[in-house]
Amino acid sequence: MKPLGWWLRHLHELLESSMAQVLDAESLTRRHWQVLNTIALGARTPEQVDTAMAPFVAGEGSMAPKVADLRTRGWVAEDGTLTADGRAAHARVEERVKEFRAKAVEGIGEDDYRTTLRTLEQCAANLGAA
Repeated sequence: MKPLGWWLRHLHELLESSMAQVLDAESLTRRHWQVLNTIALGARTPEQVDTAMAPFVAGEGSMAPKVADLRTRGWVAEDGTLTADGRAAHARVEERVKEFRAKAVEGIGEDDYRTTLRTLEQCAANLGAA
């Protein structure tokens, strides 16, 4: 049996590459999607987006360029809300992401899924990063 770290790394790579394929239809990166979704959930300024996405900002820097790109596409208005085109794009991408997530856990029962999440959370807590 391969160790936990091997499976986590392998799964991470599969999730990243598969998600990239899903988002490619809209010429988006995963971070673009996360920013778009964060705005759809109520963030209105690049600073609010950065706060909501703090773990990614710590590793990659501010998400302000992603916000600016979405604004250039006409998806984010000057007041930080999604435009009609932005709401339509969000709905399209959200549907694809939901399908992707369902495929990723296909054949895994609810109890097994919850146990897996609890196990991963405990591993993170054990290492001091919950």
